[in-house]
Amino acid sequence: MATYDLAIIGGGPGGYVAAIRAAQLGMSTVCIEREELGGVCLNWGCIPSKSLIHNAEILNTVKTAETYGITTGAVTADYSVALERSRKVVERLTKGVAGLFKKNGVEHVHGQAQLVGPHTIAVGDARIEATNIIIATGARPRPVPGIEIDGETVVTYREAILQDTAPTNAVIIGGGAIGVEFGFVYNAYGANVTIVEALPRIVPKEDDDVSSALARSLRKRGIDILTESKVKQVEKTDDGVIVHIETPDDDDLCIPADRVLVSIGIIANTEDLGLEAAGVELENGFIKVDEQLRANDNGVYAIGDVTGKMPLAHVAQAQGVYVVETLAGKDTYPIDYMAVPRATYSSPQVASMGLSEREAAEQGLNVKVGKFFFLANGKALAQDAYEGFAKVVVDESTGELLGAHLIGHEVTELLGELSLTRLMEGTSVEIGAVINAHPTLSEAVKEAALAAEGRAVHG
Repeated sequence: MATYDLAIIGGGPGGYVAAIRAAQLGMSTVCIEREELGGVCLNWGCIPSKSLIHNAEILNTVKTAETYGITTGAVTADYSVALERSRKVVERLTKGVAGLFKKNGVEHVHGQAQLVGPHTIAVGDARIEATNIIIATGARPRPVPGIEIDGETVVTYREAILQDTAPTNAVIIGGGAIGVEFGFVYNAYGANVTIVEALPRIVPKEDDDVSSALARSLRKRGIDILTESKVKQVEKTDDGVIVHIETPDDDDLCIPADRVLVSIGIIANTEDLGLEAAGVELENGFIKVDEQLRANDNGVYAIGDVTGKMPLAHVAQAQGVYVVETLAGKDTYPIDYMAVPRATYSSPQVASMGLSEREAAEQGLNVKVGKFFFLANGKALAQDAYEGFAKVVVDESTGELLGAHLIGHEVTELLGELSLTRLMEGTSVEIGAVINAHPTLSEAVKEAALAAEGRAVHG
């Protein structure tokens, strides 16, 4: 029986980062992964999808080259080349994770892990004993009852990310981040795209103004968006499927499609883990943890999507480091989930952190809001990418930053200073005092903060 200070079940963003950090702190560490190192994010999610999105952005730029005085002639696009490039990016990064394991002395075990006690893990016939255990098994797509995933015509992101052709007619069930990102890619490659969202807004967790702006932008690109609508049936035909959709007008739509993407959320990967043997409980299908991410009182922790706390790769990484450094006796601070950035890589991009204007009102907070449109930003105009705005929500009495919401070109790159401001309990006055390089998109954040104080110069 092999014995370690720390055993980690799952080699995704949370698991592999926790393993590397633990080894750096002198712990003997093993990471058990049944599939590929890097997990969903690196292999079938965050990374390859951003590669495909970049290809789609390049394609759209080429299509509009005449705007810049560039004549290209007829434009053809091979989606299989985009796929091949995305897989090369994945291969490079997975090799990088394996290299970091070797460099830091992390033991990698491939196989299905099962807890057989609070400190013992079975992997096949082998047994691993560990003083502490971190469960980082992630999550998988949530199915739609009555709709069969066949992996070819009806798919989740897991299958879609590996398909080497773009659809001709696509129906996307779910208007969250995954849905709008794939919708943008398919649209760029010429597909007719319909996004079906059961709630009143797409990207429903975002600020109302941002959701509305994104819907307008996608519709201008030719993407159909049906909100407050539900897919009742996916009927198979000789040519693909017919998607039956119930709309709020009580009109049932029938849309033919050669691809249906199901993206309505996630369910935790907790099956066959032997959680009961370690005294680990579930809550709403996810592993129940306390504020320190402890899953029991005997050295078992859980991080990442399997906890359901905030299913984002960077949250899993932060949780992994927090747990490991706590175990090592380092000074740590609980994660401020209000300061965690959120990003949707459609075009335009959506970026946010903290409370939306609606959420602040629902909590009974008195707030003031500042907004600045990229139409008045020099860099955005120079790049011909002036769609969208920056918006901040601040406490009316203290000026403390409660939330920030952006939509526009590359706005995900503007989240750093906002998250830092929140972490440091900064105010709109302090953001407004920052001197940004000119011309940059970041000036929009400063102007939005100044607008909240009634001091905007350019807005």
